[in-house]
Amino acid sequence: MKPVWIKAISLSVVLLFAPFLAGAGRAADSDPAATQIQYFYDALLDSMKHGKELGTKGRYEKLKPVIERVYNLPLMTSLVVGPGWSSVSATDQQALIGAFERMTVANYAKNFDSYSGEKFIVDPNVQTRGIDKVVASKLVTGNQTIPFNYRMRQADGNWKVVDVYLNGFVSELATRRSDFGSTLASGGATALIQKINALADGLMK
Repeated sequence: MKPVWIKAISLSVVLLFAPFLAGAGRAADSDPAATQIQYFYDALLDSMKHGKELGTKGRYEKLKPVIERVYNLPLMTSLVVGPGWSSVSATDQQALIGAFERMTVANYAKNFDSYSGEKFIVDPNVQTRGIDKVVASKLVTGNQTIPFNYRMRQADGNWKVVDVYLNGFVSELATRRSDFGSTLASGGATALIQKINALADGLMK
C-alpha cells in the first residue's frame, strides 16, 4: 500500500480498540452500520491481497459494487457540490454522481494496491447522532495507527456512508466542497464533471 493514500483520501476517513486482531477484524453483527463497514473492509483487504494480479483496473472492478452498496454516492455528491446542486439539471446531476463514483472507487483502487500485513479494525460501539450513526475504525499498518470515522445514514433500508473523517475529524466532503463549489460557480456543471473525471483518470493511470 502506498503511503500517499493518506493525502488522496482526504478523500476519506477512529478510535476505540476492538478485540479483533486477525485479518480485517470482526465488527459486531448486532449493529448493521458497523457490519456495513466491516463488509467494505473485508472486500478492500481482499483486493489488496490480490492487488498485483488484479492491477488498478481489476481492483476498480472488484471494489465498484462494494462501494455502491456501502456508500450513498448520490447524497455524497450533492453534499460535496454544496448549495449549487439545486441549480444543476437532472441530467448533469446524474453525470456528476457518475464522475464522483468513478473518483471514489479509483481512489481506493489506486492507493490500496498491495498488502503488507495491514489490519482494519471496526469499533462495534456505534454512536448515534440524530438520524445518523458514526462508526469508528482504524487502519493499523507498520508502526502507524490511522483512525477513520464513517458518518452513516439509512437509505433504501440500509446504513450507508455519507461522509468519511480522516484522523477522526477531517471531513472528506468539507475538504472538497470549496474546490468543487468554486468550479461549479465559474464553469458550470460541465466544468465540474470534467474536473472530477480528470481526477479519476489520473488515479487510474
